[in-house]
Amino acid sequence: MYSYSFEYQRATDPQAAAAALTADSEAKFLAGGQSLLPTMRLRLAQPSQLIDVTRIPALKSIKVDAQTVTIGAAVCHADVAEHAQLRRVLPGLAELAAHIGDRQVRALGTIGGSLANNDPAACYPAATLALDATIVTDRRRIASSDFFVGMYETALAPDELIVAVEFPVPERAAYEKFDNPASHFALVGVFVAKFASGVRVAVTGAASSVFRVPELESALSANFTPDAARAVSVLADDLNTDMHASAEYRAHLIPVLAARAVTRANG
Repeated sequence: MYSYSFEYQRATDPQAAAAALTADSEAKFLAGGQSLLPTMRLRLAQPSQLIDVTRIPALKSIKVDAQTVTIGAAVCHADVAEHAQLRRVLPGLAELAAHIGDRQVRALGTIGGSLANNDPAACYPAATLALDATIVTDRRRIASSDFFVGMYETALAPDELIVAVEFPVPERAAYEKFDNPASHFALVGVFVAKFASGVRVAVTGAASSVFRVPELESALSANFTPDAARAVSVLADDLNTDMHASAEYRAHLIPVLAARAVTRANG
């Protein structure tokens, strides 16, 4: 019989959470647990202590104004999806959150946990990179372009805690994904965001980590239409091939989903 034990600690503020992790190198932050707990069940992770950050008030708020949407790291996907003011100002982000996993995952999973885990098929990294968001931690601010390093790898230090994510409000934005029907993770997901300075396009699910597509960005900056997106060809060279889809199929899906996202963004 497999036996494993760990200590549980509920943090009261970001500083206490970071201090607890610094004191124990084998500890882990616990947010929604939708990524961490399955790895523990599979014995792929055996933290000596779980530091629960979900009850820290500073990490549970959503603030919206005309220029910026700020979401606390411990806000669950369901709350992002259902926040009325956020849905008015940045509906593309709310719709993304509304289609993450199933209802239980959305009720427990958090934006901070998703970004810290950086699963290559997760949805939030696409929105974060396309919207040029800033990840705010307990000690610094990290641009999204510097945050995602590789598969399950970010710029976070081992004891660094995400406190909030700041999203600039674009003129228009939308997300489309072709998902695995069992896991609801993205085989390919494309987030398109139109700013006054141009269009940003980020893709998840297709490679080892989220990435931007300069060819689509140039085409859509010149002509923000579905036809402009469909006319772009994406190379399959660095894309994933697995039991669910080939690299070539994923390359085909990227402009198709970008076109659908533009259609949605245009209302």
